[in-house]
Amino acid sequence: MAVSTRWIVIAALAAGIAAAAGLASGDAQSASPANRPNVVVLMTDDQTVESLRVMPNVRTLLANQGVTFDKSFVSYSLCCPSRATFLTGQYAHNHGVWSNAAPNGGYYKLDSTNTLPVWLQRAGYQTIHLGKYLNGYGTRSKTEIPPGWGEWYGTPDPSTYRYLGYTINENGKLVTYGNAAADYKTDVEARKAVDIIGRQVLDPRPFFLWVAFLAPHSGGPRDPDDPTGLGTPSPAPRHRNYFATQPLPIPPSFNETDVSDKPAGIRNRPLMTTAKIAAVRESYQQRLESLLAVDDAVGQIVNRLAEIGELDKTYIIFTSDNGFFHGEHRVPAGKVLLYEPSIRVPLIIRGPNIPARQHRSQLVANIDLAPTIVAATGAQPGRIMDGRSLLPFARDHLFYGGRDLLLETPTYAAIRTPNWLYAEYVSGERELYNLAHDPDELTSLHADLRYARTQADLARRLAQLRGCAGRACRQGPELALRGRFQRGRGPRSCRHSRVLVTVGGPSVRRISNTGFYLDGHLLKRDWRAPFAAVVPKRLVRPDGSLLEALVTLTDSRRQTLPRHIAGCG
Repeated sequence: MAVSTRWIVIAALAAGIAAAAGLASGDAQSASPANRPNVVVLMTDDQTVESLRVMPNVRTLLANQGVTFDKSFVSYSLCCPSRATFLTGQYAHNHGVWSNAAPNGGYYKLDSTNTLPVWLQRAGYQTIHLGKYLNGYGTRSKTEIPPGWGEWYGTPDPSTYRYLGYTINENGKLVTYGNAAADYKTDVEARKAVDIIGRQVLDPRPFFLWVAFLAPHSGGPRDPDDPTGLGTPSPAPRHRNYFATQPLPIPPSFNETDVSDKPAGIRNRPLMTTAKIAAVRESYQQRLESLLAVDDAVGQIVNRLAEIGELDKTYIIFTSDNGFFHGEHRVPAGKVLLYEPSIRVPLIIRGPNIPARQHRSQLVANIDLAPTIVAATGAQPGRIMDGRSLLPFARDHLFYGGRDLLLETPTYAAIRTPNWLYAEYVSGERELYNLAHDPDELTSLHADLRYARTQADLARRLAQLRGCAGRACRQGPELALRGRFQRGRGPRSCRHSRVLVTVGGPSVRRISNTGFYLDGHLLKRDWRAPFAAVVPKRLVRPDGSLLEALVTLTDSRRQTLPRHIAGCG
């Protein structure tokens, strides 16, 4: 039997490199910047996934026209570290921003000379920032413009946290806005974004626009119905009390009764009183109301892109810098903690070659945003990024990376997998949750000896992530798809030949099942070793086909092993 493997190895390497970089037809491959796509990032502050339901423009113009990532997380659920991750594609232990303020965090802690806008500017992009930047920006010089930005409309602290009566640094000139309805910050940012986009038709360069809304973050001025002792946003005057009758969501974790399995930081919290719950409800209602102006802004921005003929060549990314608590686990407000309401964020992408009305269940994180933009634009990063492009995930529902996600703050490090959350605190405390059976994280299993082996395995993988950099941060199970080509006989030997593929590697003993797909269609599924498939060349398209082995491991991770199989055409 004649066997040849060289061709399939070379094809697989090419396919793997392209998939890792997120490159496909339609991505930025041209040497001319004018042919590259625009990128618009719309980022809210402290928004939960649940609150998307009150944003019809986001749903209609973005989600219905693109891909929604249902399992999107932030590695450090706090404003400045999260935004630093967005600008670098790195975990906090690599970019070095560990808090919102000096000496361990804040705007001046980040090396701003080596960030995403700098890379994009070098690639020939016009770069524009509008809205909130990193915490502490403007505390030394309110007219400072960070490196890499061609146009700048940033809000220097502390007026960043005001919806009325604030200041914007407009390309080096400080402009103060008053307290009239027309000065409402989200509306001003919407008008500026529309104006900025309209002006880009006169610029031959593609553009990158980051619009960073304050909403639904708390901020002044205080409104008459603000609860005592709990920060709230100030909704636009036209939206005040719009959700005054809206009930507060009450998930099983709300005001959790038994927290004996939780760390001291939760155990020491008292049960919320009736008055505190009423305050949380008022805050929740105002947060929803503040998002209505953001939704109006999204509609205006998308419509303006369509009017100037740029919508179809623009990637639009909608997300938040972190989530927020509304009473879960006795936490009336805030973030930073490792529980789902804090770390889970909205993420929607629409743009060239992105399918419409699609949902993805792969684990993704804010470390992936910079790599996605780099892959889409052809920019060259100046840092070793820890994340990976989301474009392959968006375009292929069968594509899984198999990696674990790291959650980290100065007080804990945790690992998030599809079904497990395991945390280690500097205090020596531990938490372990089986999210498949306990999605609300009610019962920690860290002291249950039945899960000792699972905990040990997660602890080992967490130790590897805590100091990871680059490729090591996104390393999946050690698996490979091995192929052998068997040539047929006769004048049409190619059509009668076949390819034998087998999943192997050190992690093969962890495999639960494997599905083999040819051009998206299931060929077969194996539930026991050997995990292998035979691909007749008569099933392969003349220009070649994509074979994917989607491997599910016993620990809940999923990894796709792609192979390009040459056709007989």
